[in-house]
Amino acid sequence: MLTILIIALTTIISIAAFQFPALMNQLIFDPFTINTKKEYFRFISSGLLHGSWVHLIINMLVLYSFGQAVEYYFSELFGSKAHFYYLLLYVGALITSDIPTFNKHKNNVLYRGVGASGAVSAVVFSSILFNPLAKIYIWGIIGIPGIVLGVIYLIYSAKMSKQSMDNINHGAHFYGAVFGFVFTLILEPKLAIHFINELLSWL
Repeated sequence: MLTILIIALTTIISIAAFQFPALMNQLIFDPFTINTKKEYFRFISSGLLHGSWVHLIINMLVLYSFGQAVEYYFSELFGSKAHFYYLLLYVGALITSDIPTFNKHKNNVLYRGVGASGAVSAVVFSSILFNPLAKIYIWGIIGIPGIVLGVIYLIYSAKMSKQSMDNINHGAHFYGAVFGFVFTLILEPKLAIHFINELLSWL
């Protein structure tokens, strides 16, 4: 349910920002403005924005696919605290995934960023911790175990972040993914044993 609410809010704000550039400017991730005007809310508000319809649709489809699974896992483990922890996972990833970018560009008046990819990556990797062997389907056809695709994703994100060859914040993808995995593990350390046993049974 919380996943659906996040998707609905993100979609509404993103579409509104498509229509009203002033709203986009007020909420966008702008390290220079955050640094000079202390507008720290932009770490979160920028996660409600997207650069295009394709960007929005892909992020929300991935969040829908994995978010509901993580909500279920959290409810089984944490009961009444599940929604609170899930929200901490999501919002914490929005903030944490952009901190390296902020530190890198806080004196850059030209840098801007939008998107929930860091938080979505956190949800995906939280799901992988619970079920590392569940297959993720590429183009809906090719099924690859989550842990395999996760490792590839981390390597690719780290490499692309260093190269900075496009306008995608690959660093946010990487740090969001790591945050999601580690945060969930901190909430329930026993998941480490479960995760290792799953991998050993596969190998």
